[in-house]
Parts: sequence; C-alpha cells; structure tokens
Amino acid sequence: MQDLLENLSISEKIKSKTILIAEGDQAKELFYIQKGCIRAWFNDSGKETTLQFFFEGDTVTAFESFMGDKASVIYIETIENCEIQRISKSDFQKLVQTNERFKDWFYQTAISKLTVHSNRLLSLLKNKPYERYQELLTQNPEIIARIPQHYIASYLGITPVSLSRIRNRKS
Repeated sequence: MQDLLENLSISEKIKSKTILIAEGDQAKELFYIQKGCIRAWFNDSGKETTLQFFFEGDTVTAFESFMGDKASVIYIETIENCEIQRISKSDFQKLVQTNERFKDWFYQTAISKLTVHSNRLLSLLKNKPYERYQELLTQNPEIIARIPQHYIASYLGITPVSLSRIRNRKS
C-alpha cells in the first residue's frame, strides 16, 4: 500500500494533539499512518467519546464525510507525534479506478474495518465493562500500552474511575 501512495501523497510529521479533521469539516484527505497513533472521537454534549484508535500501517479518515462529500460528525486527532502520508480524495478515486491492487486493498480494508466496528458495537451492547476491558487486553494489548487511560475509558464506555477500579480488581 505504502509504495502506491509514495507518488500521490504528501508525507509529513504531525505533533500530538493535532486535529486532522474536525466535526463540521468535510474530509478531503485519507491519512496513512507511518508512525504514531490517531484516534477518532465525537463530542457527546461536551464529553469526548472515543470511537477507534489507529496505528502504524492503518489508514484513517472521517469515512462518511470523505466518501459522501458531507460534513464530518467526528474528529480525527493525533494522540502521539505522527508521521503520516496524506492522499487527496481525487488521487484516492484515481487509484480505485485505475489500480486493481489498490482497489483490492481498499476492499479488504473496508471489510476489515466493518468487522471491527460490528464486533465493537456488539461488545458495547452485550458485555459488562470488565469483559470489555478483558477483550481489549486480549485483542489489542498495544492500546493498553500506548494510549492514555482517559481515552481507554472513553473507548470502553466507562469513566476513568471505573477503569481504575477494573484495573485494580484485575491485579
């Protein structure tokens, strides 16, 4: 994937806590993460709720905005210093239309992301907070190691105090 983007993207270093896409903006770029971590989140009446984390080798954008030419309902923000490649929507569309390898990669990535989102939604609906934390430990230990606790709590749908209790109970 990265080799396909080299001629069509702009590489840059971004500091942590940088908003790449804000709620209300139209997403006009797709970001490929070479180094660092990015999170997607939304503002729930003044409370930040984390939707997903993205790491090296992942791509991220406000997908509905990027594909549908409408305002984003989420924020895309770096939470570590990052090295990213930006690809414009027009270059993305050209690649999808002209490059079978890229088209196959995009299809597989879209299916994978849909599966991740479906499993996360199911977990939020059926599992207790302790079970969600255990799943996270098992399935995504890099999140525990790299992400600040208040973002993890938000991702799990609990308060930081509840996360602290769960972590203490586990010990």
